[in-house]
Amino acid sequence: MSAKPSPSSTLARTPQDLLAAAAPFEAAPAEQVLAWVEQQLGERAAIASSFGVEDMVLIDLARKHAPSLRIFTLDTGRLPPETYEIIEVTRNRYGVTVETFFPDRTRVEALESEQGYFSFRRSLEARQECCAIRKLEPLRRALQGRDGWVTGLRREQSLNRNKVPVVEYDAEHGGLLKLNPLAAWSRKQVWAYVRDNGVPYNTLHDRGYASIGCAPCTRAVKPYEDERAGRWWWESREHSECGLHPVR
Repeated sequence: MSAKPSPSSTLARTPQDLLAAAAPFEAAPAEQVLAWVEQQLGERAAIASSFGVEDMVLIDLARKHAPSLRIFTLDTGRLPPETYEIIEVTRNRYGVTVETFFPDRTRVEALESEQGYFSFRRSLEARQECCAIRKLEPLRRALQGRDGWVTGLRREQSLNRNKVPVVEYDAEHGGLLKLNPLAAWSRKQVWAYVRDNGVPYNTLHDRGYASIGCAPCTRAVKPYEDERAGRWWWESREHSECGLHPVR
């Protein structure tokens, strides 16, 4: 009897083959997308979690349909205490390890020593520099050695995200399969899942925070604002991304 192939060995390797294999899942339910990732990649894929409500839904779904998926987070050093609380709740509730990636200590020390603690408010370029140090470089390390990553991006979150596909090839991060199983979900669907399944969530959501990042760069949103309006609110709306997910 031949040995059963490992999940990673069954996956086609070229960008075209990756996309072709995953294309049927573009309109599939999130559960099916995650089950396919489990079959094809297993622990070679990971959920990138900032522990907002979408990521909590993903983690809950993954425990049911893709239990081999790893979970990682980027600890920028500026997260609100409520985020650390929900990370600990997640560890205990689901019995999972949360792999944590910090920014390079020397780069953060230089940034704060030379430019102060709120340099990101001075200009778009300064803010992008802070995000690059605290988020982009740690993400590169977090994705090393992986074949795919899973995010909680949704098209409804902002105009910048209204073309997010369920499946895409991420050449920018070394040629990975990137999956966004909740891309077509509405905010109403997300919260219905939370209620129906008793999923824990960051308590900042109860105080009007629709999207949660670093504490100094996140605020609650007003009822008429889009879900990303509370991120870097002093900038133009088209700049409401940090670079983790390039604007299409």
